[in-house]
This record gives sequence, structure tokens and C-alpha cells, in this order.
Amino acid sequence: MNSRPHIAIDAMGGDEGVRVMMAGIAEARRRHDGLRFKLFGDEARIKAALDNHPNLRAASEILHCDGVVDGNEKPAVAIRKAKSTSMGLAIQAVKKGDAGAAVSAGNTGALMAMAKLALRTMPGIDRPALAALLPTLGANDVVMLDLGANTECDTRNLVQFAVMGAAYARVAMDLERPRVRLLNIGTEELKGTDEIREAAAILRGHADLAMSFDGFTEGDKLASGEADVIVSDGFSGNVALKTAEGTARFVTDLLRRAFTSSVRSKIGFLISKPAMHLLRHHLDPNVHNGAVFLGLNGVVVKSHGGANATGVANAVHVAARLVEENITERIASDIARINTFGKAEAVAQ
Repeated sequence: MNSRPHIAIDAMGGDEGVRVMMAGIAEARRRHDGLRFKLFGDEARIKAALDNHPNLRAASEILHCDGVVDGNEKPAVAIRKAKSTSMGLAIQAVKKGDAGAAVSAGNTGALMAMAKLALRTMPGIDRPALAALLPTLGANDVVMLDLGANTECDTRNLVQFAVMGAAYARVAMDLERPRVRLLNIGTEELKGTDEIREAAAILRGHADLAMSFDGFTEGDKLASGEADVIVSDGFSGNVALKTAEGTARFVTDLLRRAFTSSVRSKIGFLISKPAMHLLRHHLDPNVHNGAVFLGLNGVVVKSHGGANATGVANAVHVAARLVEENITERIASDIARINTFGKAEAVAQ
């Protein structure tokens, strides 16, 4: 286990600016005082923001750079500027071994492209996947991947995503054998594409992995708590995620309207306020902030662009935990087992 991990921070990313990024990092360090940071961005603005966080100044090194990746910038353009932007330099710090992980709230596409180019995929991994923790009705959150990094996936990709997701769940939720399911249009074995059915067959045949493969799940069961890891191609996963987020906003907005529609409703709101507060907390994206690019030779965490200080702190905490628990080594160990499938398939052909 690594001690006192260094985290590289893209201080210029995100909608809320340097002030919120520094407030979030300071909050993360109050929770975990062993953390140290390399802050990439405009030195003057970072120093001004640090004036409000004396606990952070001694634990941080500022590395000035003028370049910033715009929120709408195309990945190809961002890559060409990688050596002069706060996002690119934060990733380079991981590549050089100067930091154990990088955290950015900037452009997701640019971050994915830069990270993949600089860090490369791990041996045995064909494509990295974007994974995140989502709230459920069960005792634990659920790890879902891929959430948009790969719109089309073959059987090997889905199997590898399952292995990576299970490794992440073991670290993030302290589970010995996470329950893994593939997102499908039905739970019957004959449902779904050839790729999904073949991936299920492979995972069923690998009882030696540190996971419990439980077959298929449907979109209406994402938040049921019946699975610890849900695996999908990036297209379906992103659609499912955005649908779930939209439904959560719809429900909360509908309740808000209902509780303000009359005097009696307002009285009812006062009575149910504690329950409403619990619901709001459970659905708050800041509570589950911090998506991870799994499968790279290094840890890169994406914070939501609109995250508040608590959300940023949670993203930093995710990065630190993955470094401390050696997530890349865990994935490599499991992938070495599962890749016997590739060799067996080649012999069969």
C-alpha cells in the first residue's frame, strides 16, 4: 500500500473555477491529512485561493502553466496543447511517477484522449472504460461501466470491463466478491446481442475470479441494489446514466412543485422535511462524484464540471483510495487470469 500519495490537480478545470477546486482539495485533506498535491494552473489565481486554506498550502506545490483546455475543445486540439495545459501536465505528472493520480473537472473527451495517449492501456486491456459509483436502494452503491468512453464494444471488451469493475468495487466498497451483471434487454440467457451472451458465457466459466457473476440485469434494476457492478458498452451505459439522472431531477422537481402548490402542501412539506433532506442527499451527484478511467497505466479521475467543494473532495478521495489500494495491480492480476480466454479462442479457431 502506498503512503502519503501525491495527487496531481488540474486546478483550472470545471465550471466553478479555481476557488471551488481549492476548497474541495482542502476539504479532502482535512479528511485525509496524509495527502499531498501538485497544483497545475495559473499560479497567481491558485495562490489567491490558497490564502483561505492554510492547511493546504504546506501540502501543495504549485506548477504554473498558462494553457487551459476549453470545455468545448475537441480532443484532437487538446492533445496538441497537452504539454502547455493544466490538464495535460497533471496527466504527465502521473506518467513520470511524480504523482500517483490525476484529478480534473475539465472536458471529459479531452481528458480521456490525453490520458489514453500519455498513459496507454495496461497489458491485457484493449480499451479503458469510464466507471462511476451510482446510488442504489441497497446497502451499497453500484459501480457502472462503461459510461461513454467506448460506444461500440466486443466480447473481450465487456469481459475486461467486468474484471476492472469488480476490482474497483473491491476497493471502493470493501467487497470480497462483488456481484457482477451485464446490462441487457432481458434476464433470459437467450436475450441480447452475440457479444453480450458470449461475454456472459466466459464470465460464468471463470469461477476463479474475485467476483460473483449473476447474469443479466435490465435498465429498471440499476438502482435496485441487486448488483454491485453493472457492465455495458459505452453507448448504452451513457444513455442509461443520463436517463437515471434525468429521472432523479424529474422526481425532485415534481415533489418541489407538489409541496408548493397550496398551503396544505406547504404544511405537509414542513412535516416531511427530514425525509426530503435525506432524499436530496441520496440523489446529490456531489455525494458520488469522481468517475474513473479504468485500464490505464495510472489513475485518472474525472470530477463533474459543476461539482461543489464537497464533490471535488469526494473525487480526490476516490483518487487517493485507488492509489493506496494499488488498483492497477489488482486489475492486472485478474486480467492475467481472464486472458486465458483469448488464448483458448485462438486455438479453437
